Amino acid sequence: MIVSWGAAIALVGAGIGAGLASVGSAIGVGIAGEAAAGVQREKPELGALALIMQALPGTQGFYGFVAMFLGIAKIANNIDKMDLATGLAIFAAFIPVMVAELMSGVWQGKASAAALQMVARRQELAGRAIIIPAIVETYALVGLLATIIMLNQVKI
Repeated sequence: MIVSWGAAIALVGAGIGAGLASVGSAIGVGIAGEAAAGVQREKPELGALALIMQALPGTQGFYGFVAMFLGIAKIANNIDKMDLATGLAIFAAFIPVMVAELMSGVWQGKASAAALQMVARRQELAGRAIIIPAIVETYALVGLLATIIMLNQVKI
């Protein structure tokens, strides 16, 4: 099968979107994991909370995968005849997920690490602590939703 230039560019956008989202998650989970290890060393009873806080930045990678899947589904039936402008429009639709998931994954990891330090000092603040990285999650969802809305506007 011959892949058109438009489809190739669209596929590159989908791949970069999923890739950058995964990088953001990997960095964020790593940052939170370092904090989780330190907290658990001193207070092993916080293990479950530390695991939750470490896992939170992992959602960005999932959002990138969802966006990639939706983009590929849009491209699949037109892979050999998609024009360049349509491919560029699909690539552009992935920019919100590229930027939002990469950045929010890193910052959510930092927020999770800070929240873990807060709970290590005052365990009664655990409920409030989870809210801190959850606020960053809001913007990861905004990036995903922007990409979905933009993908739906591209007519093939």
